[in-house]
Amino acid sequence: MRSRVIQPAKLANCLPLVPLIDETRTRSRLAVTTAAQPATTHPTTDAGAGVPAVRLEGLVKHFGNDAAGRRVAGATGAPVSDVIVAVAGIDLDIRDGEFFSMLGPSGSGKTTTLRMIAGFELPTAGRILLHGEDVTNRPPFDRDVNTVFQDYALFPHMTVGDNVAYGLVVRKVPKAERQARVADALRMVRLEGYERRRPGQLSGGQRQRVALARALVNRPRVLLLDEPLGALDLKLREEMQIELKSIQQAVRITFIYVTHDQQEALTMSDRLAVFNRGRIEQVGTPADVYERPATRFVAGFVGTSNLLAGETARAIIGSDRTYTVRPEKIRLTDPDAAPGPDEASATGTIREVVYLGPDTRYIVALDAGGELVVTQQNLATSSMEALSAKGRAVRLTWKRQHNLPVGDG
Repeated sequence: MRSRVIQPAKLANCLPLVPLIDETRTRSRLAVTTAAQPATTHPTTDAGAGVPAVRLEGLVKHFGNDAAGRRVAGATGAPVSDVIVAVAGIDLDIRDGEFFSMLGPSGSGKTTTLRMIAGFELPTAGRILLHGEDVTNRPPFDRDVNTVFQDYALFPHMTVGDNVAYGLVVRKVPKAERQARVADALRMVRLEGYERRRPGQLSGGQRQRVALARALVNRPRVLLLDEPLGALDLKLREEMQIELKSIQQAVRITFIYVTHDQQEALTMSDRLAVFNRGRIEQVGTPADVYERPATRFVAGFVGTSNLLAGETARAIIGSDRTYTVRPEKIRLTDPDAAPGPDEASATGTIREVVYLGPDTRYIVALDAGGELVVTQQNLATSSMEALSAKGRAVRLTWKRQHNLPVGDG
């Protein structure tokens, strides 16, 4: 669900000001830390650890049969009714100073959750705590957060410098300090010298950086990013992923990032939550979520899904539970090759070949029923050699440790 463009009067309420804490000149003025919260540590939410940056307790959001409800129904594919459940009860702790992603398909509740943290939506039930303070019913301007939207929400009639400085002007920050902070923010996003340009003179990636600088200049303790790279082309998105992570590590504040792109979430996140139908299916590090998916949904949504269940799982693994095995863990061998004692294997026929440049994806119809996808690097294989494998009988072999049981979610 995309956010609407915020008008200037409303935007001011999204840009809270955090007092500056003096630091050495070798560190950006944006990288604000405190003695009680060293910048190099990431407190956990275990017993006895630091207070989380964001805590969601039993968070619920219902929409009625109105314009907002119809937008949510359209995103989720659910029929329009008197009550539309966008968020169905979420408990979540986000650590101070981490890059946390909310990952899920359209209509899964991730953007609605972000908007409730920002204060743009009020929860139907539950609580939102920012650094231990209950802000559930506070307006956006009274929360120590800033938001970066997918559509940037830049003012076309203002220069880059004026766009970045807008929140500081509204807060009546003195001119000298305002100019210094704007210069610092533009330096952080590598847009020095662009102060007098207008948004229409910038590329999509540059406009995104301006929106990021406008948020960072106010020094929030939590920065919310609502699919900010969605409008960029693939190459620029990949560059901005690395840059965003680098900026987050430099300013050392909490980033909460909403995306439906699995690669983005895996690339940038310290931890991520996988959303589905208004609930969280799994929270963990990128490696945890990818290598050890908790449910069928997570296995299928984060990466390519290889599921073995029922009779097929019994024939290959020896159990009729549901298992997942990642495509890159499987290797192709001759049909008569003998698997090792610690390996699982299955015979089949290559039904389809998809040449991807650095990799080739093989879709194999199993003799035991069902299909498995195999991904192999093209270390010494040309496109013609890869494509010629279609229709060939093969044996698939993989380590038994890569058979991961998953729940039915």
